[in-house]
Amino acid sequence: MTRDVSTPPTLAPGSLGGSRQPVIRAAGGLVLRPWERADAPVFLAAYEDPEIRHWHTRRPSTEEQVREWFDTYARDWQRESGGHWAVTGDDGEVRGRIALRDMEFGDGIAEAAYWVLPAARGAGVASGALAALSAWALEEAGFWRIELDHSTRNHASCAVATKCGFAPEGVKRGAGLHDDGRHDMHLHALVRDR
Repeated sequence: MTRDVSTPPTLAPGSLGGSRQPVIRAAGGLVLRPWERADAPVFLAAYEDPEIRHWHTRRPSTEEQVREWFDTYARDWQRESGGHWAVTGDDGEVRGRIALRDMEFGDGIAEAAYWVLPAARGAGVASGALAALSAWALEEAGFWRIELDHSTRNHASCAVATKCGFAPEGVKRGAGLHDDGRHDMHLHALVRDR
């Protein structure tokens, strides 16, 4: 998409998609790496967890569909529209997922999203991954602002956002559709130091 304005974009087109998606190291021995086809079974199984199902309404139903999603994730990176990472330990075992979606190079804004597998909850996986991805996005990639929203009923996600310095900015009324109906969504953002 071309911008019909005179202000230069925050990120230069081609600055991400022209290179391989990075592997990002995080505190606590966490590693953020691109999804691999062999991860399909664990990714699919994650959506059997009631908590993940409750907060994430777009769900795969087969391993083949998961692999199609992984192919889309790779294209998202090449098109500079998104980045999707598996969150693993040093042992390579998947502990969760984190993504930068809706990457907008003109204004330098992207949206973070994540989930953590039940066995890895309570160990700082979400906050460690979010802190590392945010630091990379703002300090290395060149984004200006990372947004994050969650249901106002999702207190765990709110705690992760707050712990990572994402300031609360307000409530988007009725903006999220979940299995149990419409939810108000709490908006947080982290902005690069000037």
